[in-house]
This record gives sequence, structure tokens and C-alpha cells, in this order.
Amino acid sequence: MTDTVNTAAPESPSTTPVWQDTALTAAARADALIAEMTLPEKIAQLFGVWVGAGDDGGEVAPFQHEMEEAVDLDALLPHGLGQLTRPFGTAPVDPALGALSLMRTQRRIADANRFGIPALAHEECLAGFAAWRATAYPVPLSWGAAWNPELVREMAEAIGRDMRAVGVHQGLAPVLDVVRDARWGRVEETIGEDPYLVGTVATAYVRGLQSAGIVATLKHFAGYSASRAGRNIAPVAMGTRERADVILPPFEMAVREGGVRSVMHAYTDTDGVPSAADHELLTGLLRDTWGFEGTVVADYFGIAFLKTLHGVCGTWAEAAGAALAAGVDVELPTVKTFGRPLAEAVADGRVPERLIDRALHRVLTQKAELGLLDPDWTPVPAALAGRDLSDPRALRGTVELDPAGNRALARALAEQAVVLLRNDGTLPLARPARIALIGPNADEARAVLGCYAFPVHVGGQHPDMPLGLHLPTLREALAAEFPDSGITLARGTGIDDGSTDGFAAALAAARGADVAVLALGDRAGLFGRGTSGEGCDAESLELPGAQQQLLDALLDSGTPVVVVLLAGRPYALGRAVTEAAAIVQAFFPGEEGTTAVAGVLSGRTEPSGRLPVSVPRRPGVQPSSYLSARLAQATDVSSTDPTPAYGFGHGLGYTAFDWSDLVVMNEQADTAGEFHLALTVRNSGARPGTEIVQLYLHDPVASVVQPVQRLIGYHRIELAPGQARRIPVTVPADLASFTGRDGRRTVEPGALELRFAASSTDVRLTARVELTGPVRPLDHTRRLHASFDAG
Repeated sequence: MTDTVNTAAPESPSTTPVWQDTALTAAARADALIAEMTLPEKIAQLFGVWVGAGDDGGEVAPFQHEMEEAVDLDALLPHGLGQLTRPFGTAPVDPALGALSLMRTQRRIADANRFGIPALAHEECLAGFAAWRATAYPVPLSWGAAWNPELVREMAEAIGRDMRAVGVHQGLAPVLDVVRDARWGRVEETIGEDPYLVGTVATAYVRGLQSAGIVATLKHFAGYSASRAGRNIAPVAMGTRERADVILPPFEMAVREGGVRSVMHAYTDTDGVPSAADHELLTGLLRDTWGFEGTVVADYFGIAFLKTLHGVCGTWAEAAGAALAAGVDVELPTVKTFGRPLAEAVADGRVPERLIDRALHRVLTQKAELGLLDPDWTPVPAALAGRDLSDPRALRGTVELDPAGNRALARALAEQAVVLLRNDGTLPLARPARIALIGPNADEARAVLGCYAFPVHVGGQHPDMPLGLHLPTLREALAAEFPDSGITLARGTGIDDGSTDGFAAALAAARGADVAVLALGDRAGLFGRGTSGEGCDAESLELPGAQQQLLDALLDSGTPVVVVLLAGRPYALGRAVTEAAAIVQAFFPGEEGTTAVAGVLSGRTEPSGRLPVSVPRRPGVQPSSYLSARLAQATDVSSTDPTPAYGFGHGLGYTAFDWSDLVVMNEQADTAGEFHLALTVRNSGARPGTEIVQLYLHDPVASVVQPVQRLIGYHRIELAPGQARRIPVTVPADLASFTGRDGRRTVEPGALELRFAASSTDVRLTARVELTGPVRPLDHTRRLHASFDAG
């Protein structure tokens, strides 16, 4: 068959339709098109259809999900279609043939409706483009561990380029949920437990993805991570100030500074109000206050959940009307409530048509911005441009989604995200003759992948398909890193099978070695099929299965034990905190992760990661976070102690840094002013290294209870041995603001401490300053950052 391109737009004999006039604004073009559309054509733009690309290059086929009935594309397409859901992320498909399949489907969609409007195609991209043979980058918790927003921006730009090249328009990332309980299965998808760290890293991701022409989607708005007991899709019980000061700031930053173009509502309800039906959240705050102008999309099946899970709507039509009224524009993943139930509700007056038009204006404006309404729009993606498309078989293997540049980015991020928690001097390893490599993650290729990596998220349903990526195991990485060492392998136990049958062999291997490397952690999965991931919540933060027993047994072996954790959340490590020779934490570090870990063990790579979440000392003290008030710390009136084994921001290296000469230029500042300070950081060790200067604010007296301290800035510096750098710092008074009793954000006069620290538990220098003047109200235009000038 010969592929031809039909741009499909109807034209009058003498003029181009107004909605195709690229000289007009996208909003004006959207309005002109809306005026020409019938109600069924309007509604058709407000939902997606879940499809899978054909591995033969043919058109996509609707995906039958267990929660939905079948979709008849032939019946839908004459009215148009808003979105295509995950054409690449539903089943393994060769990238070139997937692009061809999507191209042919887009032509079919455009040809079938009288305006020639194609669909917007979206995909998951949490830790890379979720497609077969696409680069598997470290998970977001590793982004947080790197404390390097610029590197995350570069990664996101690369992800976006790959997606755009094959015809995708929107990516369902990043996740901005702030960790409130590490038992939650989706901790691996988050950036950390501090809103400032989450906001800065996520905003960098948004900028990178959107710079490549992909619409970024913030999720999950808002409060999803604060569910009771860390359970997935459980009720959220938090006050307005916790929501305002912990949960919402990352979203606000990404809207204000990232210019994000889409937001996804959360599944959860907060104090009885589901996010999908929360007008105050989705319209009052997001749009009217913050000025967001993009689209709000439903989390998958989230509108139907208003009826089935939340019980706030009695019919599908009520659910559709409630979501539209709140500010949801698009139903995903496929049509349900926004189909016939919505059409009938508009026809009989239960749902005003103006709500349809409001959502449609946003959807069509976005399509115009993406070029999907242009007269010269073509369904041919960049990856297929100029190619002979007549023989799909010749295309197989010609589109590369894991090139060397991607792998280099994945490696750099993985290396910077490895956190050295403990080291008694055993690391870096000095060419040991005999290494015992033990543990359930010692020889497991998928141990570096999170639950949204394609080989886990989709590949697990297709066991006969190859992974599509080279994922060296830790055994392979150590063999390459230590070619002269003899490596003995012993599994010991499984991730969560509880078996102790392999303990004897593991102990024998350890006793016969110079060092034992013990690889523990998680298996990513979905809905109970893993120990980490969506729907894989934990009852406690004890290592899964018999892993802690194996660890304790090896600590008694007499051989130095280096613990390597390949995991999706932090775990209590018991005796290892004081008895292990070293502890290395890597949060699902992606396809280059084991190479990065091996480099840290050998000393080829200088450890520079810092914890984005606290590591608990005891497994049963959740929920706990460094970002907590005095009464959430250890006290004499409770028998439980939430003090962490390793606090937020902690991380060691192979060199040492001296912090000195803190100077405060002005010890007082008006509540509308700023403080100016400077300090010196010197590498006093013998190796080049990276220090993360972390700035925390402590407010000893406030009108409402405050966290003992909170991160308000950080700065990454690389120093050669003996090198010093003077770092001027400016701290706006706005950073001392919080939400008061009246629900308004204010800056209060009074004493403050500005703590320059290597972690939340390792303060190096403290400046005692004072804010003077009146209580000052602030709004969403407040300053969000301290500035560090170390040039």
C-alpha cells in the first residue's frame, strides 16, 4: 500500500477557515472552531480512547481494559476524537512500526471528521518514554537524590525529543506528590519529602519536556500522597495549612515558573471532597489564583470513580457534570461518562452546554498551539519523514529510542543519585581478590527499574518478548568493574518469599571472601505484584521477606558487609546502621544503575547523592518526615521514637569539606526585605568532590505551629582538592512566609535561624537574624527562591 497525506481541512473556495488561520491567536482559532461544531462534535474532543499501536504498522486497535466496555471507533470517529491513550505504552511494538501505526490512525481520525482534526496522543514518561526499547532512566526519587535540577531538565528534554519524533504530544509526568508516609507504594514515583526540593526538580523536568514540544502533565493534584496509613487511593485527612504549605507549593512553582500546560487531578478525596469534583481546587486556586491556562485531565477512570468509589454521584451523567463543573476538561483513559451520559445530560438541561464549551476552548487552544489545527498539518512524524512507507517490514528497527546520548544522560543521573549512607573506610574497595555477591538483587536485571518502566509496567504481561534494553545486573557490573577479582554469587533469599533455604550458601560465600556485597531492596510491580509501585503499599518499613534476617546473619559472618539497596522506598536497616562496613542506597537507578553503583564501590565515581527522604531507624514509626513540628520529634511523653537513622539530605563522599567564615551583612530585615550572607566551602580532602549546600529555615516562635526546620534553598558545588569557594547568598523575607490562622499566607516579624547544613541532621553554620516591621500578607506572586552566587 502507498501512504499519502491528507491534510483534510475543509476550505471555502476563496478563504482558509478562521480556525486554521495561523496569524490569529490559538484562543481565537479555538473559538472560531467551536462556533462551527455540533454538540456531539464538541463532546468528542473531550475524551480519549485507549489504543495499542499495531506491530505490523497497521492502524491502532482499541485496548479493552477490564474496567471499561469495548469502544466502537467506527461509530465515534465521524464526530472526531480528543485523545489517543498510550499507543506505544500498551503493548510491545517496534518504535518505527508504532510510529507508522499512529500516523495511519491519525490520518483515519482526521479524514473521518468534517474539520480534519487529529487526536492528541499521550504517553507515560515518568522515568523515560514508556515504550518498548526506549531508555529507562532513574525513577523520580533518584532525581531528588541527585539534587541537580539542570541534569533532570536535560533528561526530560531528551525524553520529549524521543516522544515527539514518533508522533506523541503529551506526557503524563512529572509526579509532584510530596512524600508524607514512606509506606505508600508510589514513593518511588515521587521526588522526595520536601516541597521545595520537589518543586525545583519537577519544574526543571517540565521545562525540559516542554522545550521538546511535549505537553507536561503535573500529577496528582492534590494530596494523593497524604492518604491515611500510606494506602493507595485512601482518604486524605489533612488540614488546610498542611495542604497549603506542604502539598501545593510544588504545583504552584511548576505552574508559575515552568509554564506547565496540563494538570491531572488526584484520585483521592480530602476531608470528603474528591479532587475530581473540587471546584475550589481545580478552578478557584489553579486557574483563578495561579493563572493556569492549560487543560485539566482526569486520572484514569477518575471521573467514573466519583460514582463507584467516592459515592458523591449517583449516575455517570452526574459524575460527568460534577467533573466538568469543577474544572476537569478531558476524560481519560477512554470514553465513559463523557460519552452518551454527558450528551444526554446536556440535551435535557442537567449539564449546561457552556461547561462543554469552556472545556472545549481549552482543549482546542492546546491543539492549535501544538499545530494540530494548522492547514499544513501532517500525520507523518519526524522519525518517518522522507522515508518510503510502503513496506512496513523495511522500517523495523530503524527508529532508535535508546541512543548513546540517552544512555550517557541516564548514567550521569544514576551516578549523581547514588547515596553513600555509611562508610567505615571499606569503600572505595581496593581491588579485593574475592568478592561474595549475595542477595535477591545481585543478579536480577529488572532490579534497577521502577513500576512505570516499560519492561515492568507493560513487559511483564508479555513474558515472551525480550526486554528491549540492555540491563546489566549488579553481578555483570561488578565483574566489569573488578576484572581481577573472583566473584562468588549466592542469592540467599528472594525479595519477599521469606525463604531462608539459601542462607547457608550465602554465609559460606561471605566467609570465603574479602568483602561481601549484599544486594537487597525491592521488586517493582503494580497492585500487589511487587514490593514497590502503584498499589504495592507496605505495612511497615522492614525490609521485605527474610532480607533483614539475611543481613543480620551476614553481619555475624566476620566478613565486612557492604549493603547495596536497589529499592523504591527507604527501609529501616536494623543493625546495619552501626555494624555494616558501608551502605549504598540507589533508588531504582535505571538502565545504567548497576554500572553507577559499581563505580561508587570502586571509587571510579565520587559519591554525591543526598537523601530526598529520611531513612527510618525503626520500621514501625510511620508516618514520619523531617518536615515536622516539635511534637512529631522524639519526646519524653511517647514510647515511640521517630528519629531517623539517616536524615533528609544526608549523604557521604570520599573527600571532606570544611565550612567557614559565615558573614551576615544585615542581621535585620524588613518583612518585605531580604538577608544577605556569605560563607566559604573548602574541599579539605585528597579527592575531587561535590558538596550540596543546604539552607534550612527555623522559625522558633510563630502564630501557628511550624516545622522545626524546612529547606528553603540548596546549591551544588564541585571542588578540586584544596579548592575553596566563597558563596554569597540572598534570602528574601518571603521564604519565611506560611499560612496563618485566617488561611492567608503571611510573613511575621521575629527571630529566625538560617541554617547552612550538609543535611537536615548536620548543620554546619547558623545565622541568627530578625525580621522587623508589620505582619505582611503575601499572595501567589511571592518570591520562591534564595539565590546562591558562587561564580
